[in-house]
Parts: sequence; structure tokens; C-alpha cells
Amino acid sequence: MLGPVSIEFTLSRRARRIGTQQTPLENETLAMAISAADVRSLREKTGAPMMDCKKALDATGGDFEAAEDHLRKLGLKAAGKKVGRATGEGRCFMKVSDCGTKGALVAVACETDFVARTQDFESFLNDICDHVMSQSPENAEEVLAQGWAAGGTVQDALTEIIGKLGENMSIADVKFIAVDNGFVGGYIHHDQKKGVIAAVKTGSSREDTDAVLRQLGMHAAALPPSALSREDIDPSLVEREKAIYLEEVKGKPEDIQEKIIGGKLNKFFAGVALREQPWVMDDSKSVEKAVAEALGKDSIITDYARFEVGE
Repeated sequence: MLGPVSIEFTLSRRARRIGTQQTPLENETLAMAISAADVRSLREKTGAPMMDCKKALDATGGDFEAAEDHLRKLGLKAAGKKVGRATGEGRCFMKVSDCGTKGALVAVACETDFVARTQDFESFLNDICDHVMSQSPENAEEVLAQGWAAGGTVQDALTEIIGKLGENMSIADVKFIAVDNGFVGGYIHHDQKKGVIAAVKTGSSREDTDAVLRQLGMHAAALPPSALSREDIDPSLVEREKAIYLEEVKGKPEDIQEKIIGGKLNKFFAGVALREQPWVMDDSKSVEKAVAEALGKDSIITDYARFEVGE
């Protein structure tokens, strides 16, 4: 266990170093003791390593608040050096409002699984999710520029925790989702590296809808869709598919070509559009049909997002 560390200095020495005339007052020796308890207290508050806390207290003459600021500045410098390092780990996190009509899904990436399992990382995930719930940003770029509850911006908060944890981190994705006359829910995979959130417009109960939304989340986690519906798929991608199919049916009668291409496009849409995908629980029906059967014929998925870290 660390014992008291005595730090003594004289103003007369400092005066000699800078070439000034010493006075009797300056010749007085100023002594103060920085104890192990002080170091521990600073570490508990900031999460910085013990030696960094001791050095910060040394550098600030034992001033606790100044030592906090000193550590923060060191952390910001360290964070700048870590930008650009690969972030192959991380976690997804989701929250749904008490009324069940809005929710948030976030994905935060880091360098190692060790950091992803720390309390500081989990707290940051939780805080980011709360922020997205209250501020409803459109994307990760927008969220970084938004004001942070504790002061500064979200980017400032991210930079600070990078310095504290000693790894590069990034807010990979965020999604705010809300629905009228329905509910929001989803699924976080057991390793927290995949997350899905979705909204369903329905007249069914929240309990029944929550169960379907969880199944829907498991479906999208296992079979990643590219879009909610075929109308949401990039038209240029559809045209590329058509061009490939046209090459395959060259030489056939025109009406046969149209039928073959139409069938191939339907198969393509069934692979990438969530509503048209074969339901993972029963591939004899589409996701859209399975949701309508479970929650009522007018029930429909209105929005979704799927995030994955460490891909």
C-alpha cells in the first residue's frame, strides 16, 4: 500500500532558476503531503491510472479540482493520437420508451472486447442511447454535433472517454424510431454485437406486439435485409440486376423474357427487402404475412434498423 508521499520545494530554488532576487518570504519552505487516499480518491472520480493521478496531483500542488482538469487535458491529447486506429469491437444497445411508441438503437465501436466490457463503456452506451431518445438525430454524423447534457458536444464527450479508456472509439450508428398507433421493440444478440429495432403499426396489444418484434429482430439479425420494402431499394441496383437477367434470357421470345425477369426480380426482392423475406420461423410465408397473421391483417412494419459492430 502506498504511504504518504512528501513533496517539498522552496521558492528560493525557483527564484535562482529564473534569476530573480529571493526574499525572506521566498526562502520559506512550503511542504505538503499527498496521501495515497488522495490518489485513490482522484482515481475513483476520474478512472485514470494511479500513476497518472499521482502525477496530476504533483503537477497541481495537490489541488484536487486542478488535478481533474490536468488529467482531462492529458486525456484529450491522448485521444487525438488514437484517432484512426481500427475499431473491430464494440456493443449495440437499445432502449424503448415506457409507452412503447418510440425507441433508440445505438452502436459504439472500440478496439478491444476488454474495453467494451468495462463499466465506463457501458455507461457511455447508456448515455448515448438516452441522448438519441431525447434528441432524435437522423444519423451518427448529426449526433456528434449535438449538445451533450453534461456540457460541450457529443463529440467532446466521445473524445473525453477515448482519453479515459485509452482506446479509439466511434459512434458507429444511431437510430431513433417512433410510431403512431403501434409499438416499437427489437432484439439485441447475446454478445451485444448485433442489434435490431423496428416499429409496427397495429391494433394488437403491446404484449403480443413485443413478442413479434423480438422475433422480427431475431429474423433480421440472422438474415440481414438491405431495405424495408422493394420501393426503398436503390433503383440503380435494381437496373443492374435487370441487365444481368436480360443477358441470361437473350434469344427467348419477348413475353417469356418478361416473365423470367419478373420472377428473378421477385426472388431478388425477397432476399433484400425485409417485408418480402421468407419468415425465419416459417419460410413458407413472408415476413409481412407472418406479422399480419400474428397481429391482425392491417398490421405492418413501418420502420427498422439493423446494426452490427466488429463485422
